[in-house]
Amino acid sequence: MAKMEVKSSLLDNMIGVGDMVLLEPLNEETFIDNLKKRFDHNEIYTYIGSVVISVNPYRSLPIYSPEKVEDYRNRNFYELSPHIFALSDEAYRSLRDQDKDQCILITGESGAGKTEASKLVMSYVAAVCGKGAEVNEVKEQLLQSNPVLEAFGNAKTVRNDNSSRFGKYMDIEFDFKGDPLGGVISNYLLEKSRVVKQPRGERNFHVFYQLLSGASEELLHKLKLERDFSRYNYLSLDSAKVNGVDDAANFRTVRNAMQIVGFMDHETEAVLEVVAAVLKLGNIEFKPESRMNGLDESKIKDKNELKEICELTSIDQLVLERAFSFRTVEAKQEKVSTTLNVAQAYYARDALAKNLYSRLFSWLVNRINESIKAQTKVRKKVMGVLDIYGFEIFENADNSFEQFIINYCNEKLQQIFIELTLKEEQEEYIREDIEWTHIDYFNNAIICDLIENNTNGILAMLDEECLRPGTVTDDTFLEKLNQVCATHQHFESRMSKCSRFLNDTTLPHSCFRIQHYAGKVLYQVEGFVDKNNDLLYRDLSQAMWKAGHGLIKSLFPEGNPAKVNLKRPPTAGSQFKASVATLMKNLQTKNPNYIRCIKPNDKKAAHIFNESLVCHQIRYLGLLENVRVRRAGYAFRQAYEPCLERYKMLCKQTWPHWKGPARSGVEILFNELEIPTEEYSFGRSKIFIRNPRTLFQLEDLRKQRLEDLATLIQKIYRGWKCRTHFLLMKKSQVVIAAWCRRYAQQKRYQQIKSSALVVQSYIRGWKARKLLRELKHQKRCKEAVTTIAAYWHGTQARRELKRLKEEARRKHAVAVIWAYWLGLKVRREYRKFFRANAGKKIYEFTLQRIVQKYFLEMKNKMPSLSPIDKNWPSRPYLFLDSTHKELKRIFHLWRCKKYRDQFTDQQKLIYEEKLEASELFKDKKALYPSSVGQPFQGAYLEINKNPKYKKLKDAIEEKIIIAEVVNKINRANGKSTSRIFLLTNNNLLLADQKSGQIKSEVPLVDVTKVSMSSQNDGFFAVHLKEGSEAASKGDFLFSSDHLIEMATKLYRTTLSQTNQKLNIEISDEFLVQFRQDKVCVKFIQGSQKNGSVPTCKRKNNRLLEVAVP
Repeated sequence: MAKMEVKSSLLDNMIGVGDMVLLEPLNEETFIDNLKKRFDHNEIYTYIGSVVISVNPYRSLPIYSPEKVEDYRNRNFYELSPHIFALSDEAYRSLRDQDKDQCILITGESGAGKTEASKLVMSYVAAVCGKGAEVNEVKEQLLQSNPVLEAFGNAKTVRNDNSSRFGKYMDIEFDFKGDPLGGVISNYLLEKSRVVKQPRGERNFHVFYQLLSGASEELLHKLKLERDFSRYNYLSLDSAKVNGVDDAANFRTVRNAMQIVGFMDHETEAVLEVVAAVLKLGNIEFKPESRMNGLDESKIKDKNELKEICELTSIDQLVLERAFSFRTVEAKQEKVSTTLNVAQAYYARDALAKNLYSRLFSWLVNRINESIKAQTKVRKKVMGVLDIYGFEIFENADNSFEQFIINYCNEKLQQIFIELTLKEEQEEYIREDIEWTHIDYFNNAIICDLIENNTNGILAMLDEECLRPGTVTDDTFLEKLNQVCATHQHFESRMSKCSRFLNDTTLPHSCFRIQHYAGKVLYQVEGFVDKNNDLLYRDLSQAMWKAGHGLIKSLFPEGNPAKVNLKRPPTAGSQFKASVATLMKNLQTKNPNYIRCIKPNDKKAAHIFNESLVCHQIRYLGLLENVRVRRAGYAFRQAYEPCLERYKMLCKQTWPHWKGPARSGVEILFNELEIPTEEYSFGRSKIFIRNPRTLFQLEDLRKQRLEDLATLIQKIYRGWKCRTHFLLMKKSQVVIAAWCRRYAQQKRYQQIKSSALVVQSYIRGWKARKLLRELKHQKRCKEAVTTIAAYWHGTQARRELKRLKEEARRKHAVAVIWAYWLGLKVRREYRKFFRANAGKKIYEFTLQRIVQKYFLEMKNKMPSLSPIDKNWPSRPYLFLDSTHKELKRIFHLWRCKKYRDQFTDQQKLIYEEKLEASELFKDKKALYPSSVGQPFQGAYLEINKNPKYKKLKDAIEEKIIIAEVVNKINRANGKSTSRIFLLTNNNLLLADQKSGQIKSEVPLVDVTKVSMSSQNDGFFAVHLKEGSEAASKGDFLFSSDHLIEMATKLYRTTLSQTNQKLNIEISDEFLVQFRQDKVCVKFIQGSQKNGSVPTCKRKNNRLLEVAVP
């Protein structure tokens, strides 16, 4: 129902004209007025057929929400108001449903919003394609590649605060379901001259400012940098700070994006070291010195900067210093070394900085491609997104070599745009069986040939001039152009009319002009030869190759002395020409979709529409030409079904429901409306309308008819509402009467019921009181009998007690008399021997009495029987020291034995396991202390009692030692899945928690090692024997709340079955075999969103990171 609330057609509630093909009359003024009207009402998108025009609003608009994404999802292109999401959805559905590779070409000048448009296309595709952990990871990597490339390839210009200074083409690869698998990025012509020099009011690449603003003091010190921008000659100071841009926050975003894309920490560190080295290269300055032979040479003024660069890059300082001062030229078997003057030294320094940064950028693109490339080898569908610089025309002859090749690329794009548009139009006419008429248009192939012809094209002549021996300058190149291209109708220079002995004085010296499809452009020839050569002295390449810095060494493979190539490297122009040819060939194989971006003003401000600026862009984008090509035959076409559905109310025969074919209904409709037959044609599946006026006439008729239908609906609705109200009142009266009668009956029933209850309660009370009286009488009788019997028994007992006491006194008296008599006899006998051994007897008697007293006191002072109680009575006499200690030892052994005797066999087994766990994990695993107080239960799942696991119980014949639910870590993305972990005498089994079905069975002989971290987490890896059947999918990685118990029982069971000790590895970083790859599992400390729960995340193909709180 939500979709029904959206506009149902492009023609509904139009502001201006949503499709320029329908604009009437068509001229430049009406075209601009229509764009301005829509821009003023926040309608920034307009169609030209299937082409989208996007006007940069320079502010955020609420038209990119998730709700908008759902509105345009799976909708016809012309069904809703113009939007970039409509084109993105059309391209994605064509790729997914029709198996057609797509490309989206985004063009426009700097500041027109090309980069934002490409982001919106990618975000829409990411939102509408499939979901899932792996798919989301791929989408996130594709999206996060943008911040990295923007930091290193974008800069602030006078026209745009985030201008792309390179061309980017991304192929996004999808599977047969339309889910993204990966991507491949191609970059074109990075503006590396910006590294060493920026125009006034512009900045260097973003990454330099982000690094100095956002890096920590520790990182800056490590990179030997200072936070002050003014310390670096390569950074312009007049525009170092940009309003609304937080370079520090952007630096953190870039670091995070690099981590998501898959950059390792050492790779990120190496990239920042190269960026720092480029910054510090600009601070190297030279001074002139004269040699004895009169030649000038250069020396470095302050070698401190050179020393720090060498420390950063691990290059020998003497080698780099010599490379800045000398140039070695090799020819066959000879080497000639010449000194460099100050100007040449500065040129060498800047060339090295430009090449170092340019190659770093290319390495970044390749490294991102390595991370985001599709991992599977299945057939893929491809959607390409081209975000490339637009046509550039600077004033005052500031157009140089960069603008020349940029405009050449745009000429090629315009050529393929016209060709594919006409081809698409012609194919539709043939497909719909409509007669095709030839369309006249300007073919810019002659301009492309002027530039790229292999024999006499401008690029070919520039390469020929660069390779020519002798003195080569920009002026000699211009002279050659004047000779070869003088007669070309699209080439002009000051001397182009020399054959007529005339000079064109309207042109400055050292300039030439080309008539492009977008207009005439004046190029300053100065710098063409040097920029095309793009030379880097071989001494500098070899110095870079000798660096101990791995990344820098890999960027300069030509510096390897073993691979010296004396062949001259290809020029910048030829390289770009080859790249453009490859791009055009790639675009020809795909179905094109176009987004034309327009900048409304030069102030980068909202709500300002500069008509002259927009007019200039409309001309060089060829938009009017596009409209004329589109409407050269028929201006509007629509499928029969939506056409009939929209206009069926205009004919009585088709309203309200048409039962026949849609085409027949449309034919009847148009005949009924008496529209001239020359104004339309019937195709196989669409109707074609020639003139926009006919369409607007239909819309006016439809609007009037809708008003009539609305009046009719209102009348019918009011009648229905009154009838409904009357029926409701009638029904309410019946219901109220029924409820009143019901209430009266209920009240009468309650009165009768309460009276009956009162009578019943009185009768029950009388019967209860009567029964109570009878029970009390019986109770009193029983108590009297009991009391009399008790008194009688007491009297008898007292008599018997008195008799027994008397008898006992008599027996005691006899015993006392007998004892005294025996004592008297003993004393008499003892006196005979007492005098001879009195001292010894007294000593022994005293000693005996002391020992007897000692033991009696010990009896009363004995500690508890707990084996852990260390209390023991103090020693009373020194001569009893050894006895006291021995007695303490014997008592401890005795009470330990008594304590052990209380244990059952099951308890003894548990304590043996606890002792084993102590030997394995004490002082090694942080989780161990918390497990000491927890009993080892083993069978945490009552498999024998739970009917859910009856199938699992029947499948296992051995005794189950452990039955516990663990989290099995997915090998691909680090996500967890619940599994039942079962350990028997011979096997380790994994079963599904829900169904109880056994997923894996591993014999204990195939288990080689268990790995875990030393931290307070439950992650552990079970390593399997290589080559075994169980190891076909690799090792297992689990997470459990009973890690200590599971590892101990697995160790003891393996030892008892194989007579070999299982290796327990405790380390915060270990390797796990996942299929054919070895993946490093790394444990780090970090704050968690889930509280104290560790999380696992697959960072890239070689790293699985576990964050432990």
